[in-house]
Amino acid sequence: MLIDLHTHSIKSDDGRAKVDNYCKWIKSKALPIDGFVLTEHRQFDLESNYSDLAEEFGLVILKGSEIETEYGHVLVFGVNKPLMKAFDFSSIDLPLEEVIATCEHHGAIAVPCHPGRPKVGMFAHTEEYGIPKGVRIVEIYNGGSRENEDQIAIDNAEVHGYRGIGGSDSHIVSHIGRCATRFYRKINGMHDLIDNLKGLEFEAVNLKD
Repeated sequence: MLIDLHTHSIKSDDGRAKVDNYCKWIKSKALPIDGFVLTEHRQFDLESNYSDLAEEFGLVILKGSEIETEYGHVLVFGVNKPLMKAFDFSSIDLPLEEVIATCEHHGAIAVPCHPGRPKVGMFAHTEEYGIPKGVRIVEIYNGGSRENEDQIAIDNAEVHGYRGIGGSDSHIVSHIGRCATRFYRKINGMHDLIDNLKGLEFEAVNLKD
């Protein structure tokens, strides 16, 4: 299955895409992805239920978050209420190592995204802060990357032994599916996604070209 692991809807402060329009776009353009994860900025959307849309369009629609740390932005998969109480998702300077450990404790997983990007990417800060402990996976293909940002991510992931995922980082409808992650087992829900990520059973896919 191909899942876009990094998308934003109108629930994010800078998102302009409605989730139903994402679904319609995927089907009308026959995009090869089987679903997507909504990773809204600095929050976890407890309110929205997309199960009807998922059934109508035959897609997997899951919810995660994108938080901010001293090393840059980080995707969080497997958010639950205990994790939401463990740290402030709205903060802009969460300690990455603490986030990784806390997520692991609560059955979730934290993945630095667009790590090759200046300012908001992890590898822009490793010279100053060092290599953070606990990172196993980073986003190596990002649909919004410019110039050599993905290559920086790929090169550093190889050096440090990180596995890579892909996500479109879409904020508008037409950008969804630019990058994704291939899983070798069926993903029916977040539990399956977490199992596959922790088992390192996936590969990043660049669909931009």
